Amino acid sequence: MTNIAFPQDEIAKDYFDNPLEIPLVLSGTFGELRTNHFHAGLDIKTQKVSGHKVLASADGYVSRINVSLWGYGNALYITHPNGYTTVYAHLQEFSPKIDAYVRKKQYEKESFTIRLYPKSSELKVKKGEVIALSGNSGSSGGPHLHYEIRDVKSNILNPMLFGLNVPDHKNPTIQNAFAYSKNGSSQVNQSSENVQLVFNRQYDGDLLANPITAHGEIGFGINAYDRLDGAINRNGLYSLDMFVNGEKVFQFTADKFSFDESRLINSYIDYERLIKLKQRVQKCFVDHEINNLSLYKKLTKNGFINIKDSLEYTVSIIAKDFEGNETKLIIPINGKKDSIIIPKKVEKTAHFFKADQANTIKDSVITAYFPKNIFYEDFYFDYSRENGIVKLHNSSVPVHKSFRLSFDVSKYSQEELKTLYIAKKNRYGKLFYVSTKRKDNTLYTLSKGLGEFTLINDNDRPSIKNYNFKDEQWLTKFSTLKVKIHDKGSGIKSYRAEIDGEWIRMAFNPKNGILTYDFSDKALEGTLHNLKVVVTDNVNNSTTFTTTFNKKN
Repeated sequence: MTNIAFPQDEIAKDYFDNPLEIPLVLSGTFGELRTNHFHAGLDIKTQKVSGHKVLASADGYVSRINVSLWGYGNALYITHPNGYTTVYAHLQEFSPKIDAYVRKKQYEKESFTIRLYPKSSELKVKKGEVIALSGNSGSSGGPHLHYEIRDVKSNILNPMLFGLNVPDHKNPTIQNAFAYSKNGSSQVNQSSENVQLVFNRQYDGDLLANPITAHGEIGFGINAYDRLDGAINRNGLYSLDMFVNGEKVFQFTADKFSFDESRLINSYIDYERLIKLKQRVQKCFVDHEINNLSLYKKLTKNGFINIKDSLEYTVSIIAKDFEGNETKLIIPINGKKDSIIIPKKVEKTAHFFKADQANTIKDSVITAYFPKNIFYEDFYFDYSRENGIVKLHNSSVPVHKSFRLSFDVSKYSQEELKTLYIAKKNRYGKLFYVSTKRKDNTLYTLSKGLGEFTLINDNDRPSIKNYNFKDEQWLTKFSTLKVKIHDKGSGIKSYRAEIDGEWIRMAFNPKNGILTYDFSDKALEGTLHNLKVVVTDNVNNSTTFTTTFNKKN
């Protein structure tokens, strides 16, 4: 098997087949706007159930296998002779030959979660071969197949470019549109703050905005989505173009990107509006120095328009899906240098952060260190510490890379330190564990999100209960054995299960807290068996559960 049969810039539209036996209906498109990332593939509907046959899209070999509790869950990576790799994620189970390979490695490592890299000769597959059953594993929000295509450099490509047939006869929908002043001297309708546009649909289907007056450098953004045939899901756009007086000044196309740049989505969208109003506004301009997103195909003056006094402009924003269905928004602009009635709001604090410099917050208890270039722009940073709660600004400012937050814990006893951890408030006000490490008299965490943090003690052990059987029950006709585990404090870090003193592979579903052992894994000797499960939380509180059951092979 050769690595590359033809150059990768020559996309063969008949090379990859549908990875399912059912027609392609999508719940998620490539490049779609997700939390902190662009969607890296297609989410293919599986008729609201798990268990559909997943097929190899082309000849190749399984080059990577992941079994994880979150993320992609159960996932397969198949490398093909043309150098591309297809990815199949959120699987329910692998095909028998792949499962046997995985099971052997899991028992060798005594770990359910595992990452494997088989040799090219170990797990060869043919086009159309059943490699798995579709499922809902990992961070999936419902049964579906996540499907990707990657090139030899691990860039992710839009699978639609390879000729997959997904019917789509619907135009994208533009819900809202906004005008942005670049700075305090720019204005739209006498405001330096963002201005929402009012528009109406015309007889030809285009959207026409009410005329605006403006002066200085301004930009535009839209909140839009696309729907495909056979689904009501609000999917992402394939391309977004902006023209000024007929000249293209901005183009965004969801065709290919790398994982390293995916977090730049937080610069591409109006992040503050997302956090405050749950709207994802795609900006037709680039206002941050470190935003070098490859999905930008055209940028003239970073997409900003310099509006001059007494001149007229026509801006056209065109939202398209992959099939070329489009919706156009037309914005008439009258250049007028006027007084600014609504100036840009700037809430000043004692701390002004420069994005291109390292910044530090330090007091007698905490040290927060922010390396340079983890923020997209300069801003006034809001900090306070009251009643044990450390406020590091707020979540409406995105963080591109991790910062370090440290707590001085020298006042705590050694016994208290054993169960102490750092917690962060989520948007609902609930505290949750964040990865906490200790060095001398310091507890610290690395975080990619601002907000409120505090220290918490977790003195409660995890709970373990029988789920589908009772103590000493005969389980001869049972195909699986299940227990339910839970931790109400710092959360479950690890578990280990044994039958008759030997490690067993128990699959964990963190969504419902169920550990499942499949009796087909191996034959049991005798009839009376001892089950032992040990569960440990994130501060190392541990619970041991033991029971007996009877089973004949």
